[in-house]
Order: sequence, then structure tokens, then C-alpha cells
Amino acid sequence: MKKILLFCLVAIVFTTCDDLLKENPQALAVETFYNTAGEVEAGVAAIYDPLRSTFAAEYISLLETSSDFMAGRASWENAGKHDVVLNTQNSTRAQGAWTNFYRSVRNANLIIQNVPKGGILNDVDKNKYVGEAKFLRALTYFHLVRNWGAIPLKTEENLSEYNVPRSSVTEVYELIVSDLIAAESGLPDSPTISGHPSKWSAKALLDDVYFYMGQYDKATSKSDEVIKSGKYSLVEVSEPEDFEKLFGAAITNSSEEIFYIKYNNDRPWAYPRYLHGVKVPYVGYDGYYAVTSNENYTQNKNWDNNDLRKIYGWYPYSGYDPGTILCKKFNAYGSLTPSNDYPLYRYADLLLIHAEASCRANNSPTASGMEALNKVRRRAYGYPSNVESPVDFDIADYTVDSFVELCIQERGYETLAEGKRWLDIRRLGKDKAREIIQQMRGVNIHDGKFLFPIPINEYEYNEAITDQNPGY
Repeated sequence: MKKILLFCLVAIVFTTCDDLLKENPQALAVETFYNTAGEVEAGVAAIYDPLRSTFAAEYISLLETSSDFMAGRASWENAGKHDVVLNTQNSTRAQGAWTNFYRSVRNANLIIQNVPKGGILNDVDKNKYVGEAKFLRALTYFHLVRNWGAIPLKTEENLSEYNVPRSSVTEVYELIVSDLIAAESGLPDSPTISGHPSKWSAKALLDDVYFYMGQYDKATSKSDEVIKSGKYSLVEVSEPEDFEKLFGAAITNSSEEIFYIKYNNDRPWAYPRYLHGVKVPYVGYDGYYAVTSNENYTQNKNWDNNDLRKIYGWYPYSGYDPGTILCKKFNAYGSLTPSNDYPLYRYADLLLIHAEASCRANNSPTASGMEALNKVRRRAYGYPSNVESPVDFDIADYTVDSFVELCIQERGYETLAEGKRWLDIRRLGKDKAREIIQQMRGVNIHDGKFLFPIPINEYEYNEAITDQNPGY
């Protein structure tokens, strides 16, 4: 009985196959579960629920306020200060993300451990569910390792252990890569349900992992595989508001979507309300106004005013400091329950990874990399993405270093407010990160700012952890 209670799972049961978000928590005993498709799907849904909570608002806001495009105000102001570590309130917000990430890991481990033992499902279905669990575990650990460094590596092999020591960053990445290679072969060619991964989602995530690890040959090859598959294409725009076809609350999916976290009115995405102030006309309603920007930031001053992404994304606001601008990229249009989806991976991400990775791998800008970058740029100015345009960059104008700088700049513009910029800056190393932030904020990055603190609760319950991240 003790074992049953220890492995008790709060599962989320679908009421229909078409609606991922309608859930019914139930306590489930591991020994008698994971046999039928319905039981396994309930277990898989339990992996998504903590992730959906994590990406709902505060975790993304912590990342965005640390970037060179955004800052925090009120209780979020400390999160955007680079010369100090997180205060208690923002450390608690980071702890919330840690807790939810490990809940997802636990629930993924239960699927990975128990589904192969079931006697009803065929091997194809078992591989699909295990592949999905490994994809989600890899995604979760990818966020954990980048934000906390060395972390406890909890797998199906040590589910019953409370005291799990921190594994090295290298060991964590080894598991992530292994999980994604398995997910590539186990997942279907197309998602079975909107919001679930396909094998191409696994390839996209693996591409990002290789890219972040600095394995540029592998990143180039993997992004090329996705690009040449023909599975995805950029959503074309001709005017700023056309980006609603990509980011709008009414959009359920698009040709660009590779893997998104899905929300709806019953389970809304709160993050847009952190971006929009309560008194700003048409932008939002009942906003927390926690994450802001300013037209005087270096990146904003350098951003071409004719870029449709800038026109669509920024909104000048006179109700706070001079030059304040708010982000309306994920516009909820007055809704208290924003139903926009969170774009974790979209086709533009893969094109931009390919551009930079191929240059680094070949020690020179490549034709395929330049074309990938230009596709994104053309769309940004309202031109068809697959046709040469007057705004195209010319490969002859760039060296290795200047092209990499160009890619970093364009990634910042393209992924504005998507929670990716700070991780991108950190990927470049401490020296480059300090250079970027120094240009923008005029301050040096505190050593402790590069990683979140290991939560105090982890020390209370995990006796194998005795050290803390720098600065805390």
C-alpha cells in the first residue's frame, strides 16, 4: 500500500479527444493503470497540466524581464535588474516553475516506466505514448538545465528516491538527446491531436538542443531535415495586423506551428495580461502591466520602424515613464481569459537556427543559411517569403562574425516576447551576454543572474543537495 500511495498520480482525463484542455483530476494507482488507451492518455495529459501552468505567465515573464528588450515594473522590477540577484519574491516565482517542471518530469517518468508493461496496447501505440512522454521530459529538462544548471536528474529508474543529487549539465543533456532520439522514432508523422507533438516536433526540439550545446554541424543537419520536409511554411503577411493569423487568440493552428502549448477560455494564457495595461485602449483589459519596454532601449532604437513586426508588436504608452512601450503581440482584445497559444516552436525558429548554425559550422555564411534568414526578413516587411525582395540581405556583405550578429539581432526581433531572448543571450556565453546588456542597460551582469537559485524547499526535502548556485 505504501508503494501505491507513493506513486499516486493526479491524472488529467480527457472528456473528448478533440479538447485537450477539459480535464478531470483523479487519483490513480500505478499498479492497475496504464493498460488501455484511455488510461494512458489520462497519464499523458497529466504531463501537460504542470507545463501549461508553468508557461502561463510568471516563468516567461522572468525570462523576458531579463532580456535586452524588456524590463519589469512594480514587484517585477528586481527581475529586470542585471546587477543584482533575484529577491525573495522573484525567487519564489522561479521556485514555482521548478516545482511544476518536476511534476511534469514525474508524470512523464510514470508513463515511460509503466506503459511498456501493459498488456492491451500494441507496440506502435506504446511507442507513441512513451515517445510523447520522452519528448515532454526532454523539453522540461531543457528548460531546467538552462535556467538552473546542474540539477537532480529524476528518471523512471529512481522514481522512489527522494534524495537525488545534482547531475552535471553534460549528464542532463545526454538524457535530453537520448529522449529526443527515441521520440523521433516513436512519435507519429503528424500530431494525433492538436497540441501534441509529432516526430517533427522532436526533431525541432533536438535541433534547438544541439544549437544551444554548440554542436553546430548537428544543428545545421537537423534544421535542414525539418526545412526540407515541406511540412511547414511561414504564415504570409502584407500588413501588421496580418500577424494575427499567427499569434491571434482566434487561431487554433497554422502552417508555421511545430509545437505550441495550447490554451483556451476555460484554461486561459495569463501572460498577455502581464504585457497589457488596464487603461490602454484596445490592447488589453485588466492587465498586470508587469513587463514593459522603452523606445530608448538600444535594440528598439536600432529596429527599423518599417518592420511590420515592430509595428504589430509595440504600442506607445504615455501613462508611465517617458518612452514606455507595451507589447501587444499576443493581443487579447479586452478578454479576461486570453486564449492565445504559446508558440514554443514554430517554423521561423528553425529557419533562424539554420541560418546561424550553418554559418558557425562552415565558418562562413552559407547560401542556405542566408536564404533561411531572408525568408523571415521578407515576411517581416510584407513580401512573399519565397521570392527575392528589395529588403534581402546580401551574403557578400557579411563575414562570419557580422552574419552571426545579424542572426542574433533578427532572432530578437522575430521572437519578441516569446520568452526566448534571455536564453538566447545566455547561449552566447557570459562575456557576450554582458556586452549586450551593458549596451542596453549600462550595468554589468551579476554572476548570480545567469542562473535561478535552487529552491529552498529542495534543500528541505532533498538531503543529497548541499550546494547553491552562485550569488545565492
